Amino acid sequence: MKKELVFIYFLSCIGVLVAQQNRHIKEKFVSTDYLEDTLVPVKVKHAEPLYIDLIRDLGARKGEKEWNVGFGLIDNLNHDEYEALVEYEWAVADRIGLEVELPFLFYSSNSLSKESAPSNRIESIKLAGQWSFIVNPKTKSSLALGYINELEFVDLDVMDSKNVFQENIFNPFIIAAQRIGANWHSLIYTGPNWKYALNNGHVTSGYEAHFNLHYMIPNTNNFVGFETNMNWERGDFITILRPQMRVDVTEEIKLGLVVGVPLEKADERMSFFIRMIWEPGP
Repeated sequence: MKKELVFIYFLSCIGVLVAQQNRHIKEKFVSTDYLEDTLVPVKVKHAEPLYIDLIRDLGARKGEKEWNVGFGLIDNLNHDEYEALVEYEWAVADRIGLEVELPFLFYSSNSLSKESAPSNRIESIKLAGQWSFIVNPKTKSSLALGYINELEFVDLDVMDSKNVFQENIFNPFIIAAQRIGANWHSLIYTGPNWKYALNNGHVTSGYEAHFNLHYMIPNTNNFVGFETNMNWERGDFITILRPQMRVDVTEEIKLGLVVGVPLEKADERMSFFIRMIWEPGP
């Protein structure tokens, strides 16, 4: 019941914020990110979380694009898990972003464990979209709706032409971001998910809520902060705290470092994740 109430609460906030939104949402504004004589849609700068990242910047402008490459290591009780991903995201129109992602999973047995490691696999194909429907510079806030559709592959050792996908995952979500003062950034990302098993039609549901707080170094895009990733699924509740930092390597390349600390005693222990972000010019 709690997870449904959280989602309903955020949906109820939409009506209030929409009423405050300027009627001419497509009106052009002068942005301090650009030259003063350049007219572009208004955009509020928000720190983007590094592990559960956004589909595109909130208030994205048409033509923006970004490549991400990530690699992580998770120390589990009985095996080590290596995760990798490649993703491309771009803004097809003002405030509308799309994303394609391919995540991979590889495993190795723990030398002290008698259990065998799971099979290696391409985890899934993720297709996603995100619409920033409110961008309010006066309150330094943004709201967005999004949807992820994920086709999950079977393990590589059993994959063949007739057995490729095992689940279809549906995940709508809402994002609320608020600047606190000049340098503090808060963001909430939350929504339900449904997993449809392709072999027998069985459906399971879950819910996720991710709370983020970051401090952006003045006059830079570098920040430090943390994500709190919470997931409810099949009666289990998992919370992982992820301290993180992002630094600009060059004008187009950024590097993010994340440490994962589970708050419950479970199979998953400490983890590490690194994300390289490339934003090519026009």
